[in-house]
Amino acid sequence: MSSSSSAQPRLIVVMGVSGAGKSTIGEELADRLEVPFIDADNLHPRANVEKMRGGTPLEDSDRWPWLEIVADAMRNTADTNGRVVCACSALRRAYRDCLTNRAEEPIAFVLLHGDKSVIAKRQANRPGHFMPPALLDSQFATLEPFGPDEHGITIDVALTIDEIVDQAAEALT
Repeated sequence: MSSSSSAQPRLIVVMGVSGAGKSTIGEELADRLEVPFIDADNLHPRANVEKMRGGTPLEDSDRWPWLEIVADAMRNTADTNGRVVCACSALRRAYRDCLTNRAEEPIAFVLLHGDKSVIAKRQANRPGHFMPPALLDSQFATLEPFGPDEHGITIDVALTIDEIVDQAAEALT
């Protein structure tokens, strides 16, 4: 993790494109750290879900209110439980900044990143998910790497779930 702070972050976001494993890894990481888990997908307004289900990428005007809801939920959960892990795409720097600014405290980001073909295969094996595989290209086009001042780690999705969780947990302690 690139950060000058040695304290454990209260707010942790497992991020990446659709199909990277955010929810799976987020749940496992939360279990490992013995903290609550939030899936930001569950906080999307119905209009956002319908838009994505219809194959239309969200616009920033769709995202800002949702990101504020996510940041509030993370902060409130951490206030009650000490720490929280959240699965949230957070693909652009501006989205990560929005989350951090709204939360009013640092957030540790764990980027699940990897080969598009690996992620596409995983995405295809998620029947009924509202994010259609056709939007994967737009997700990769939107993804911005961490800036040198961001508190983040990148982990390859080709690793096993246990290996990914091990790396994330080690970086967060």
